[in-house]
Amino acid sequence: MIVYRYIAETLFYAFMILTFMGGFMAVRSRDLMHAVLGLAVSLLGVAGLYFHLGSPFLTMMQILIYVGAVCIIIVLGVMLGNTPDQLAKMNLKGRNMVLAVGACAAAFLTLFATLSVTGFAPAAEQIGDMSIRFVGQSLLFQYCLAFELISVILLTAIIGAIILARDGREETAK
Repeated sequence: MIVYRYIAETLFYAFMILTFMGGFMAVRSRDLMHAVLGLAVSLLGVAGLYFHLGSPFLTMMQILIYVGAVCIIIVLGVMLGNTPDQLAKMNLKGRNMVLAVGACAAAFLTLFATLSVTGFAPAAEQIGDMSIRFVGQSLLFQYCLAFELISVILLTAIIGAIILARDGREETAK
């Protein structure tokens, strides 16, 4: 029994370190592709934490949506939108790093002060059946119109991005 506890703690710390190291790589990397790779590693660490907490559905959604879709969209957006000259101009200066560390420290201190004064809220009670099946049926039956509208908006955004990227490529080719 004690061995399982140590294994669970070791897994938690491994996923935590993976998340922080990926985030550090994403922030400190000068190459944009390495930064996106660091973001993907960090998001995979968060997925591992979700799995460790006993939520395989959230784990798969994290991997599919954030690691898969968001990182690929960032890469495609950068590759379609920016020229190599614009990418070369992106460099980190020491002042930006100091501002980022200061902002993170201020956010941490604010969070710590708020939690020390108010304390943690008790866990909310579950209202009814909130299974994955219920959420899926709600999306496809009760909220079908909203679900379809979001799909159309996302499709419009993707088509618009492709048109803008194509126009930019044609202008630079002339």
